[in-house]
Amino acid sequence: MDTIASLFSFITWPVSWVIVQFHSLYGAIFGPDTGWAWGLSIVSLVVLIRICLIPLFVKQIKATRGMQALQPRMKAIQDRYKNDKQRQSEEMMKLYKETGTNPLSSCLPILAQSPFFFALYHVLSAIANGKPIGVIDGPLLASARQAHIFGAPLAAKFTDSAEKAASLGASITDVRIVTAVMIVLMSLSQFYTQRQLMQKNVDLSVKTPFMQQQKMLMYIFPLIFAGMGINFPVGVLIYWLTTNVWTMGQQMYVINQNPTPGSKAQDQYLQRLLKHITSHGEVKGRRRRTIISAIVAKGPDRNDNERKFITALSKQGMAAQADGTVVKSTATTADADAASSAAAQKRQQPKRQSKSQRQTPKPSSKK
Repeated sequence: MDTIASLFSFITWPVSWVIVQFHSLYGAIFGPDTGWAWGLSIVSLVVLIRICLIPLFVKQIKATRGMQALQPRMKAIQDRYKNDKQRQSEEMMKLYKETGTNPLSSCLPILAQSPFFFALYHVLSAIANGKPIGVIDGPLLASARQAHIFGAPLAAKFTDSAEKAASLGASITDVRIVTAVMIVLMSLSQFYTQRQLMQKNVDLSVKTPFMQQQKMLMYIFPLIFAGMGINFPVGVLIYWLTTNVWTMGQQMYVINQNPTPGSKAQDQYLQRLLKHITSHGEVKGRRRRTIISAIVAKGPDRNDNERKFITALSKQGMAAQADGTVVKSTATTADADAASSAAAQKRQQPKRQSKSQRQTPKPSSKK
C-alpha cells in the first residue's frame, strides 16, 4: 500500500493543504485540537472532490444511457448466438467498438478518486508515524496526531498494536470498536448502493454479461473493502464512508429523476408523471417534457413501461406530442368539436314567437 501511495505523492501536498484550510475553519468552531475539527476537514475534502467530479458523473450517466440504447441490439445478439457463448461475446465487443461505448464507464468516478484516496492514506500514515507531510508539520502535526473521533485517533488502524494505540493517546479497545463499526457501515453503504442500482435502475428485460458482472460486484466489493478496511486509518475510513454516503444520495436522485428505460424505477417515475399530468392537465418542467418527447420519438420501440404510460394517457383522454406537451387526444377533440357544432346549430334555431307575432302579416317586398 505504501508503494502504491507513493506513486500519488504529487497530489499529497494539495490534499494536505486543503485539509489544513478546512481545519482552520472548523478549528475556530470546535477547537483546533479536536477530532471534530480534523474529521470534518476530511468530510469537507470529500464534498469538494465530489463536486469537482460532477461533470465526470454526468459523462458517466450519458455513457450508461448509451449502453441502455444498445439493449435491443444486445438482446438480438444473445438470441442469435444463444448456443455459442464465445461468438456472442465477440459480437458484443464488436458492437461496443462500433458504437464507441464502454461497459466499464461506471468505474470512472472511482478511478478519478483514487489519487486523492491514496494521497490521504499517505498523509494519515505520516501523521501516525510523527513525520511532517505536505503543509502539516510542527504544531499542526502534533494536533492532528492527538485528534480523536469517539476515542480513536484519526491515524489509528484496526491492526495497530496496543503500544501503537497508546503512543497516540488511546486504548486499543476503543480503536478497534470505532474502526470495526466504521468498516461495517462502509461495507453496508457500498452494498446498499449497488443493490439499489441493480433492483430499481436496471432494465431486467435484457440479460447481458455486464449485468452479471455488476451483480457479482455487488457482493464482492463490500467484502473487498471490509478486508482492506482493517488496514485503513480512521481518517481514511471517514473519507470512504462519506464518499459512499454521497454516492448513495446522488444515485437516489438520479434513479428518482432520470431512471433507466425499462427499469422498475422508470415505471414508478412514469406513474408519478401521469398523476402529475392528471392533476394539472399539462406537463410542467423542461426535463419532464424532454422525457415525454423521447418516449414519443421511440414509436413502436417503446418498452413496456412507456407503452403503459401512453395507454394510460389515452384512457385519460390525452395524447403526448413530439415536443413533450400533452393535449386532448384526437378522439376527445372530435367529440368536443361535434358537441360544439351541435350547440351552435341549436343557438341558430329561430326564437319561439307569441301568437300575436305569428298572426301579424309580414310587410311585402313588392312595390
